[in-house]
Amino acid sequence: MTDAELDEALRALAHVERRLFLRECLDRECAAGELADISSLALASVSEHLKVLRKTGLLTLEVRGRFWMYRTDAARLQLVLAALHGSFELEK
Repeated sequence: MTDAELDEALRALAHVERRLFLRECLDRECAAGELADISSLALASVSEHLKVLRKTGLLTLEVRGRFWMYRTDAARLQLVLAALHGSFELEK
C-alpha cells in the first residue's frame, strides 16, 4: 500500500459514521437503506460516505436489482492496519 493510499484510507476512517458502516458490514452484507436506518444522517449523506469507503476499497458494492449491497473488505482493512503498523516501526 502506498503512502497516498494509506493517507486516503485514514481520512476515510476518521469519520465516526464511516467506521459504523464498516463495523456493520464486516460480517454480513448490508443495503444502503439499512445503513441509513442505523445512522443519524440523511440517505444522501450516507450515500456520500459509502462512496468514500468504496473509493478507498474498504467497502465493496454488489448491485442486485434495486438493492445496493455493501460489505467491508476485511483484507483491505488488514492492509491498512499492516501499512500503518509498518509506518511506525523503528529501525534497530
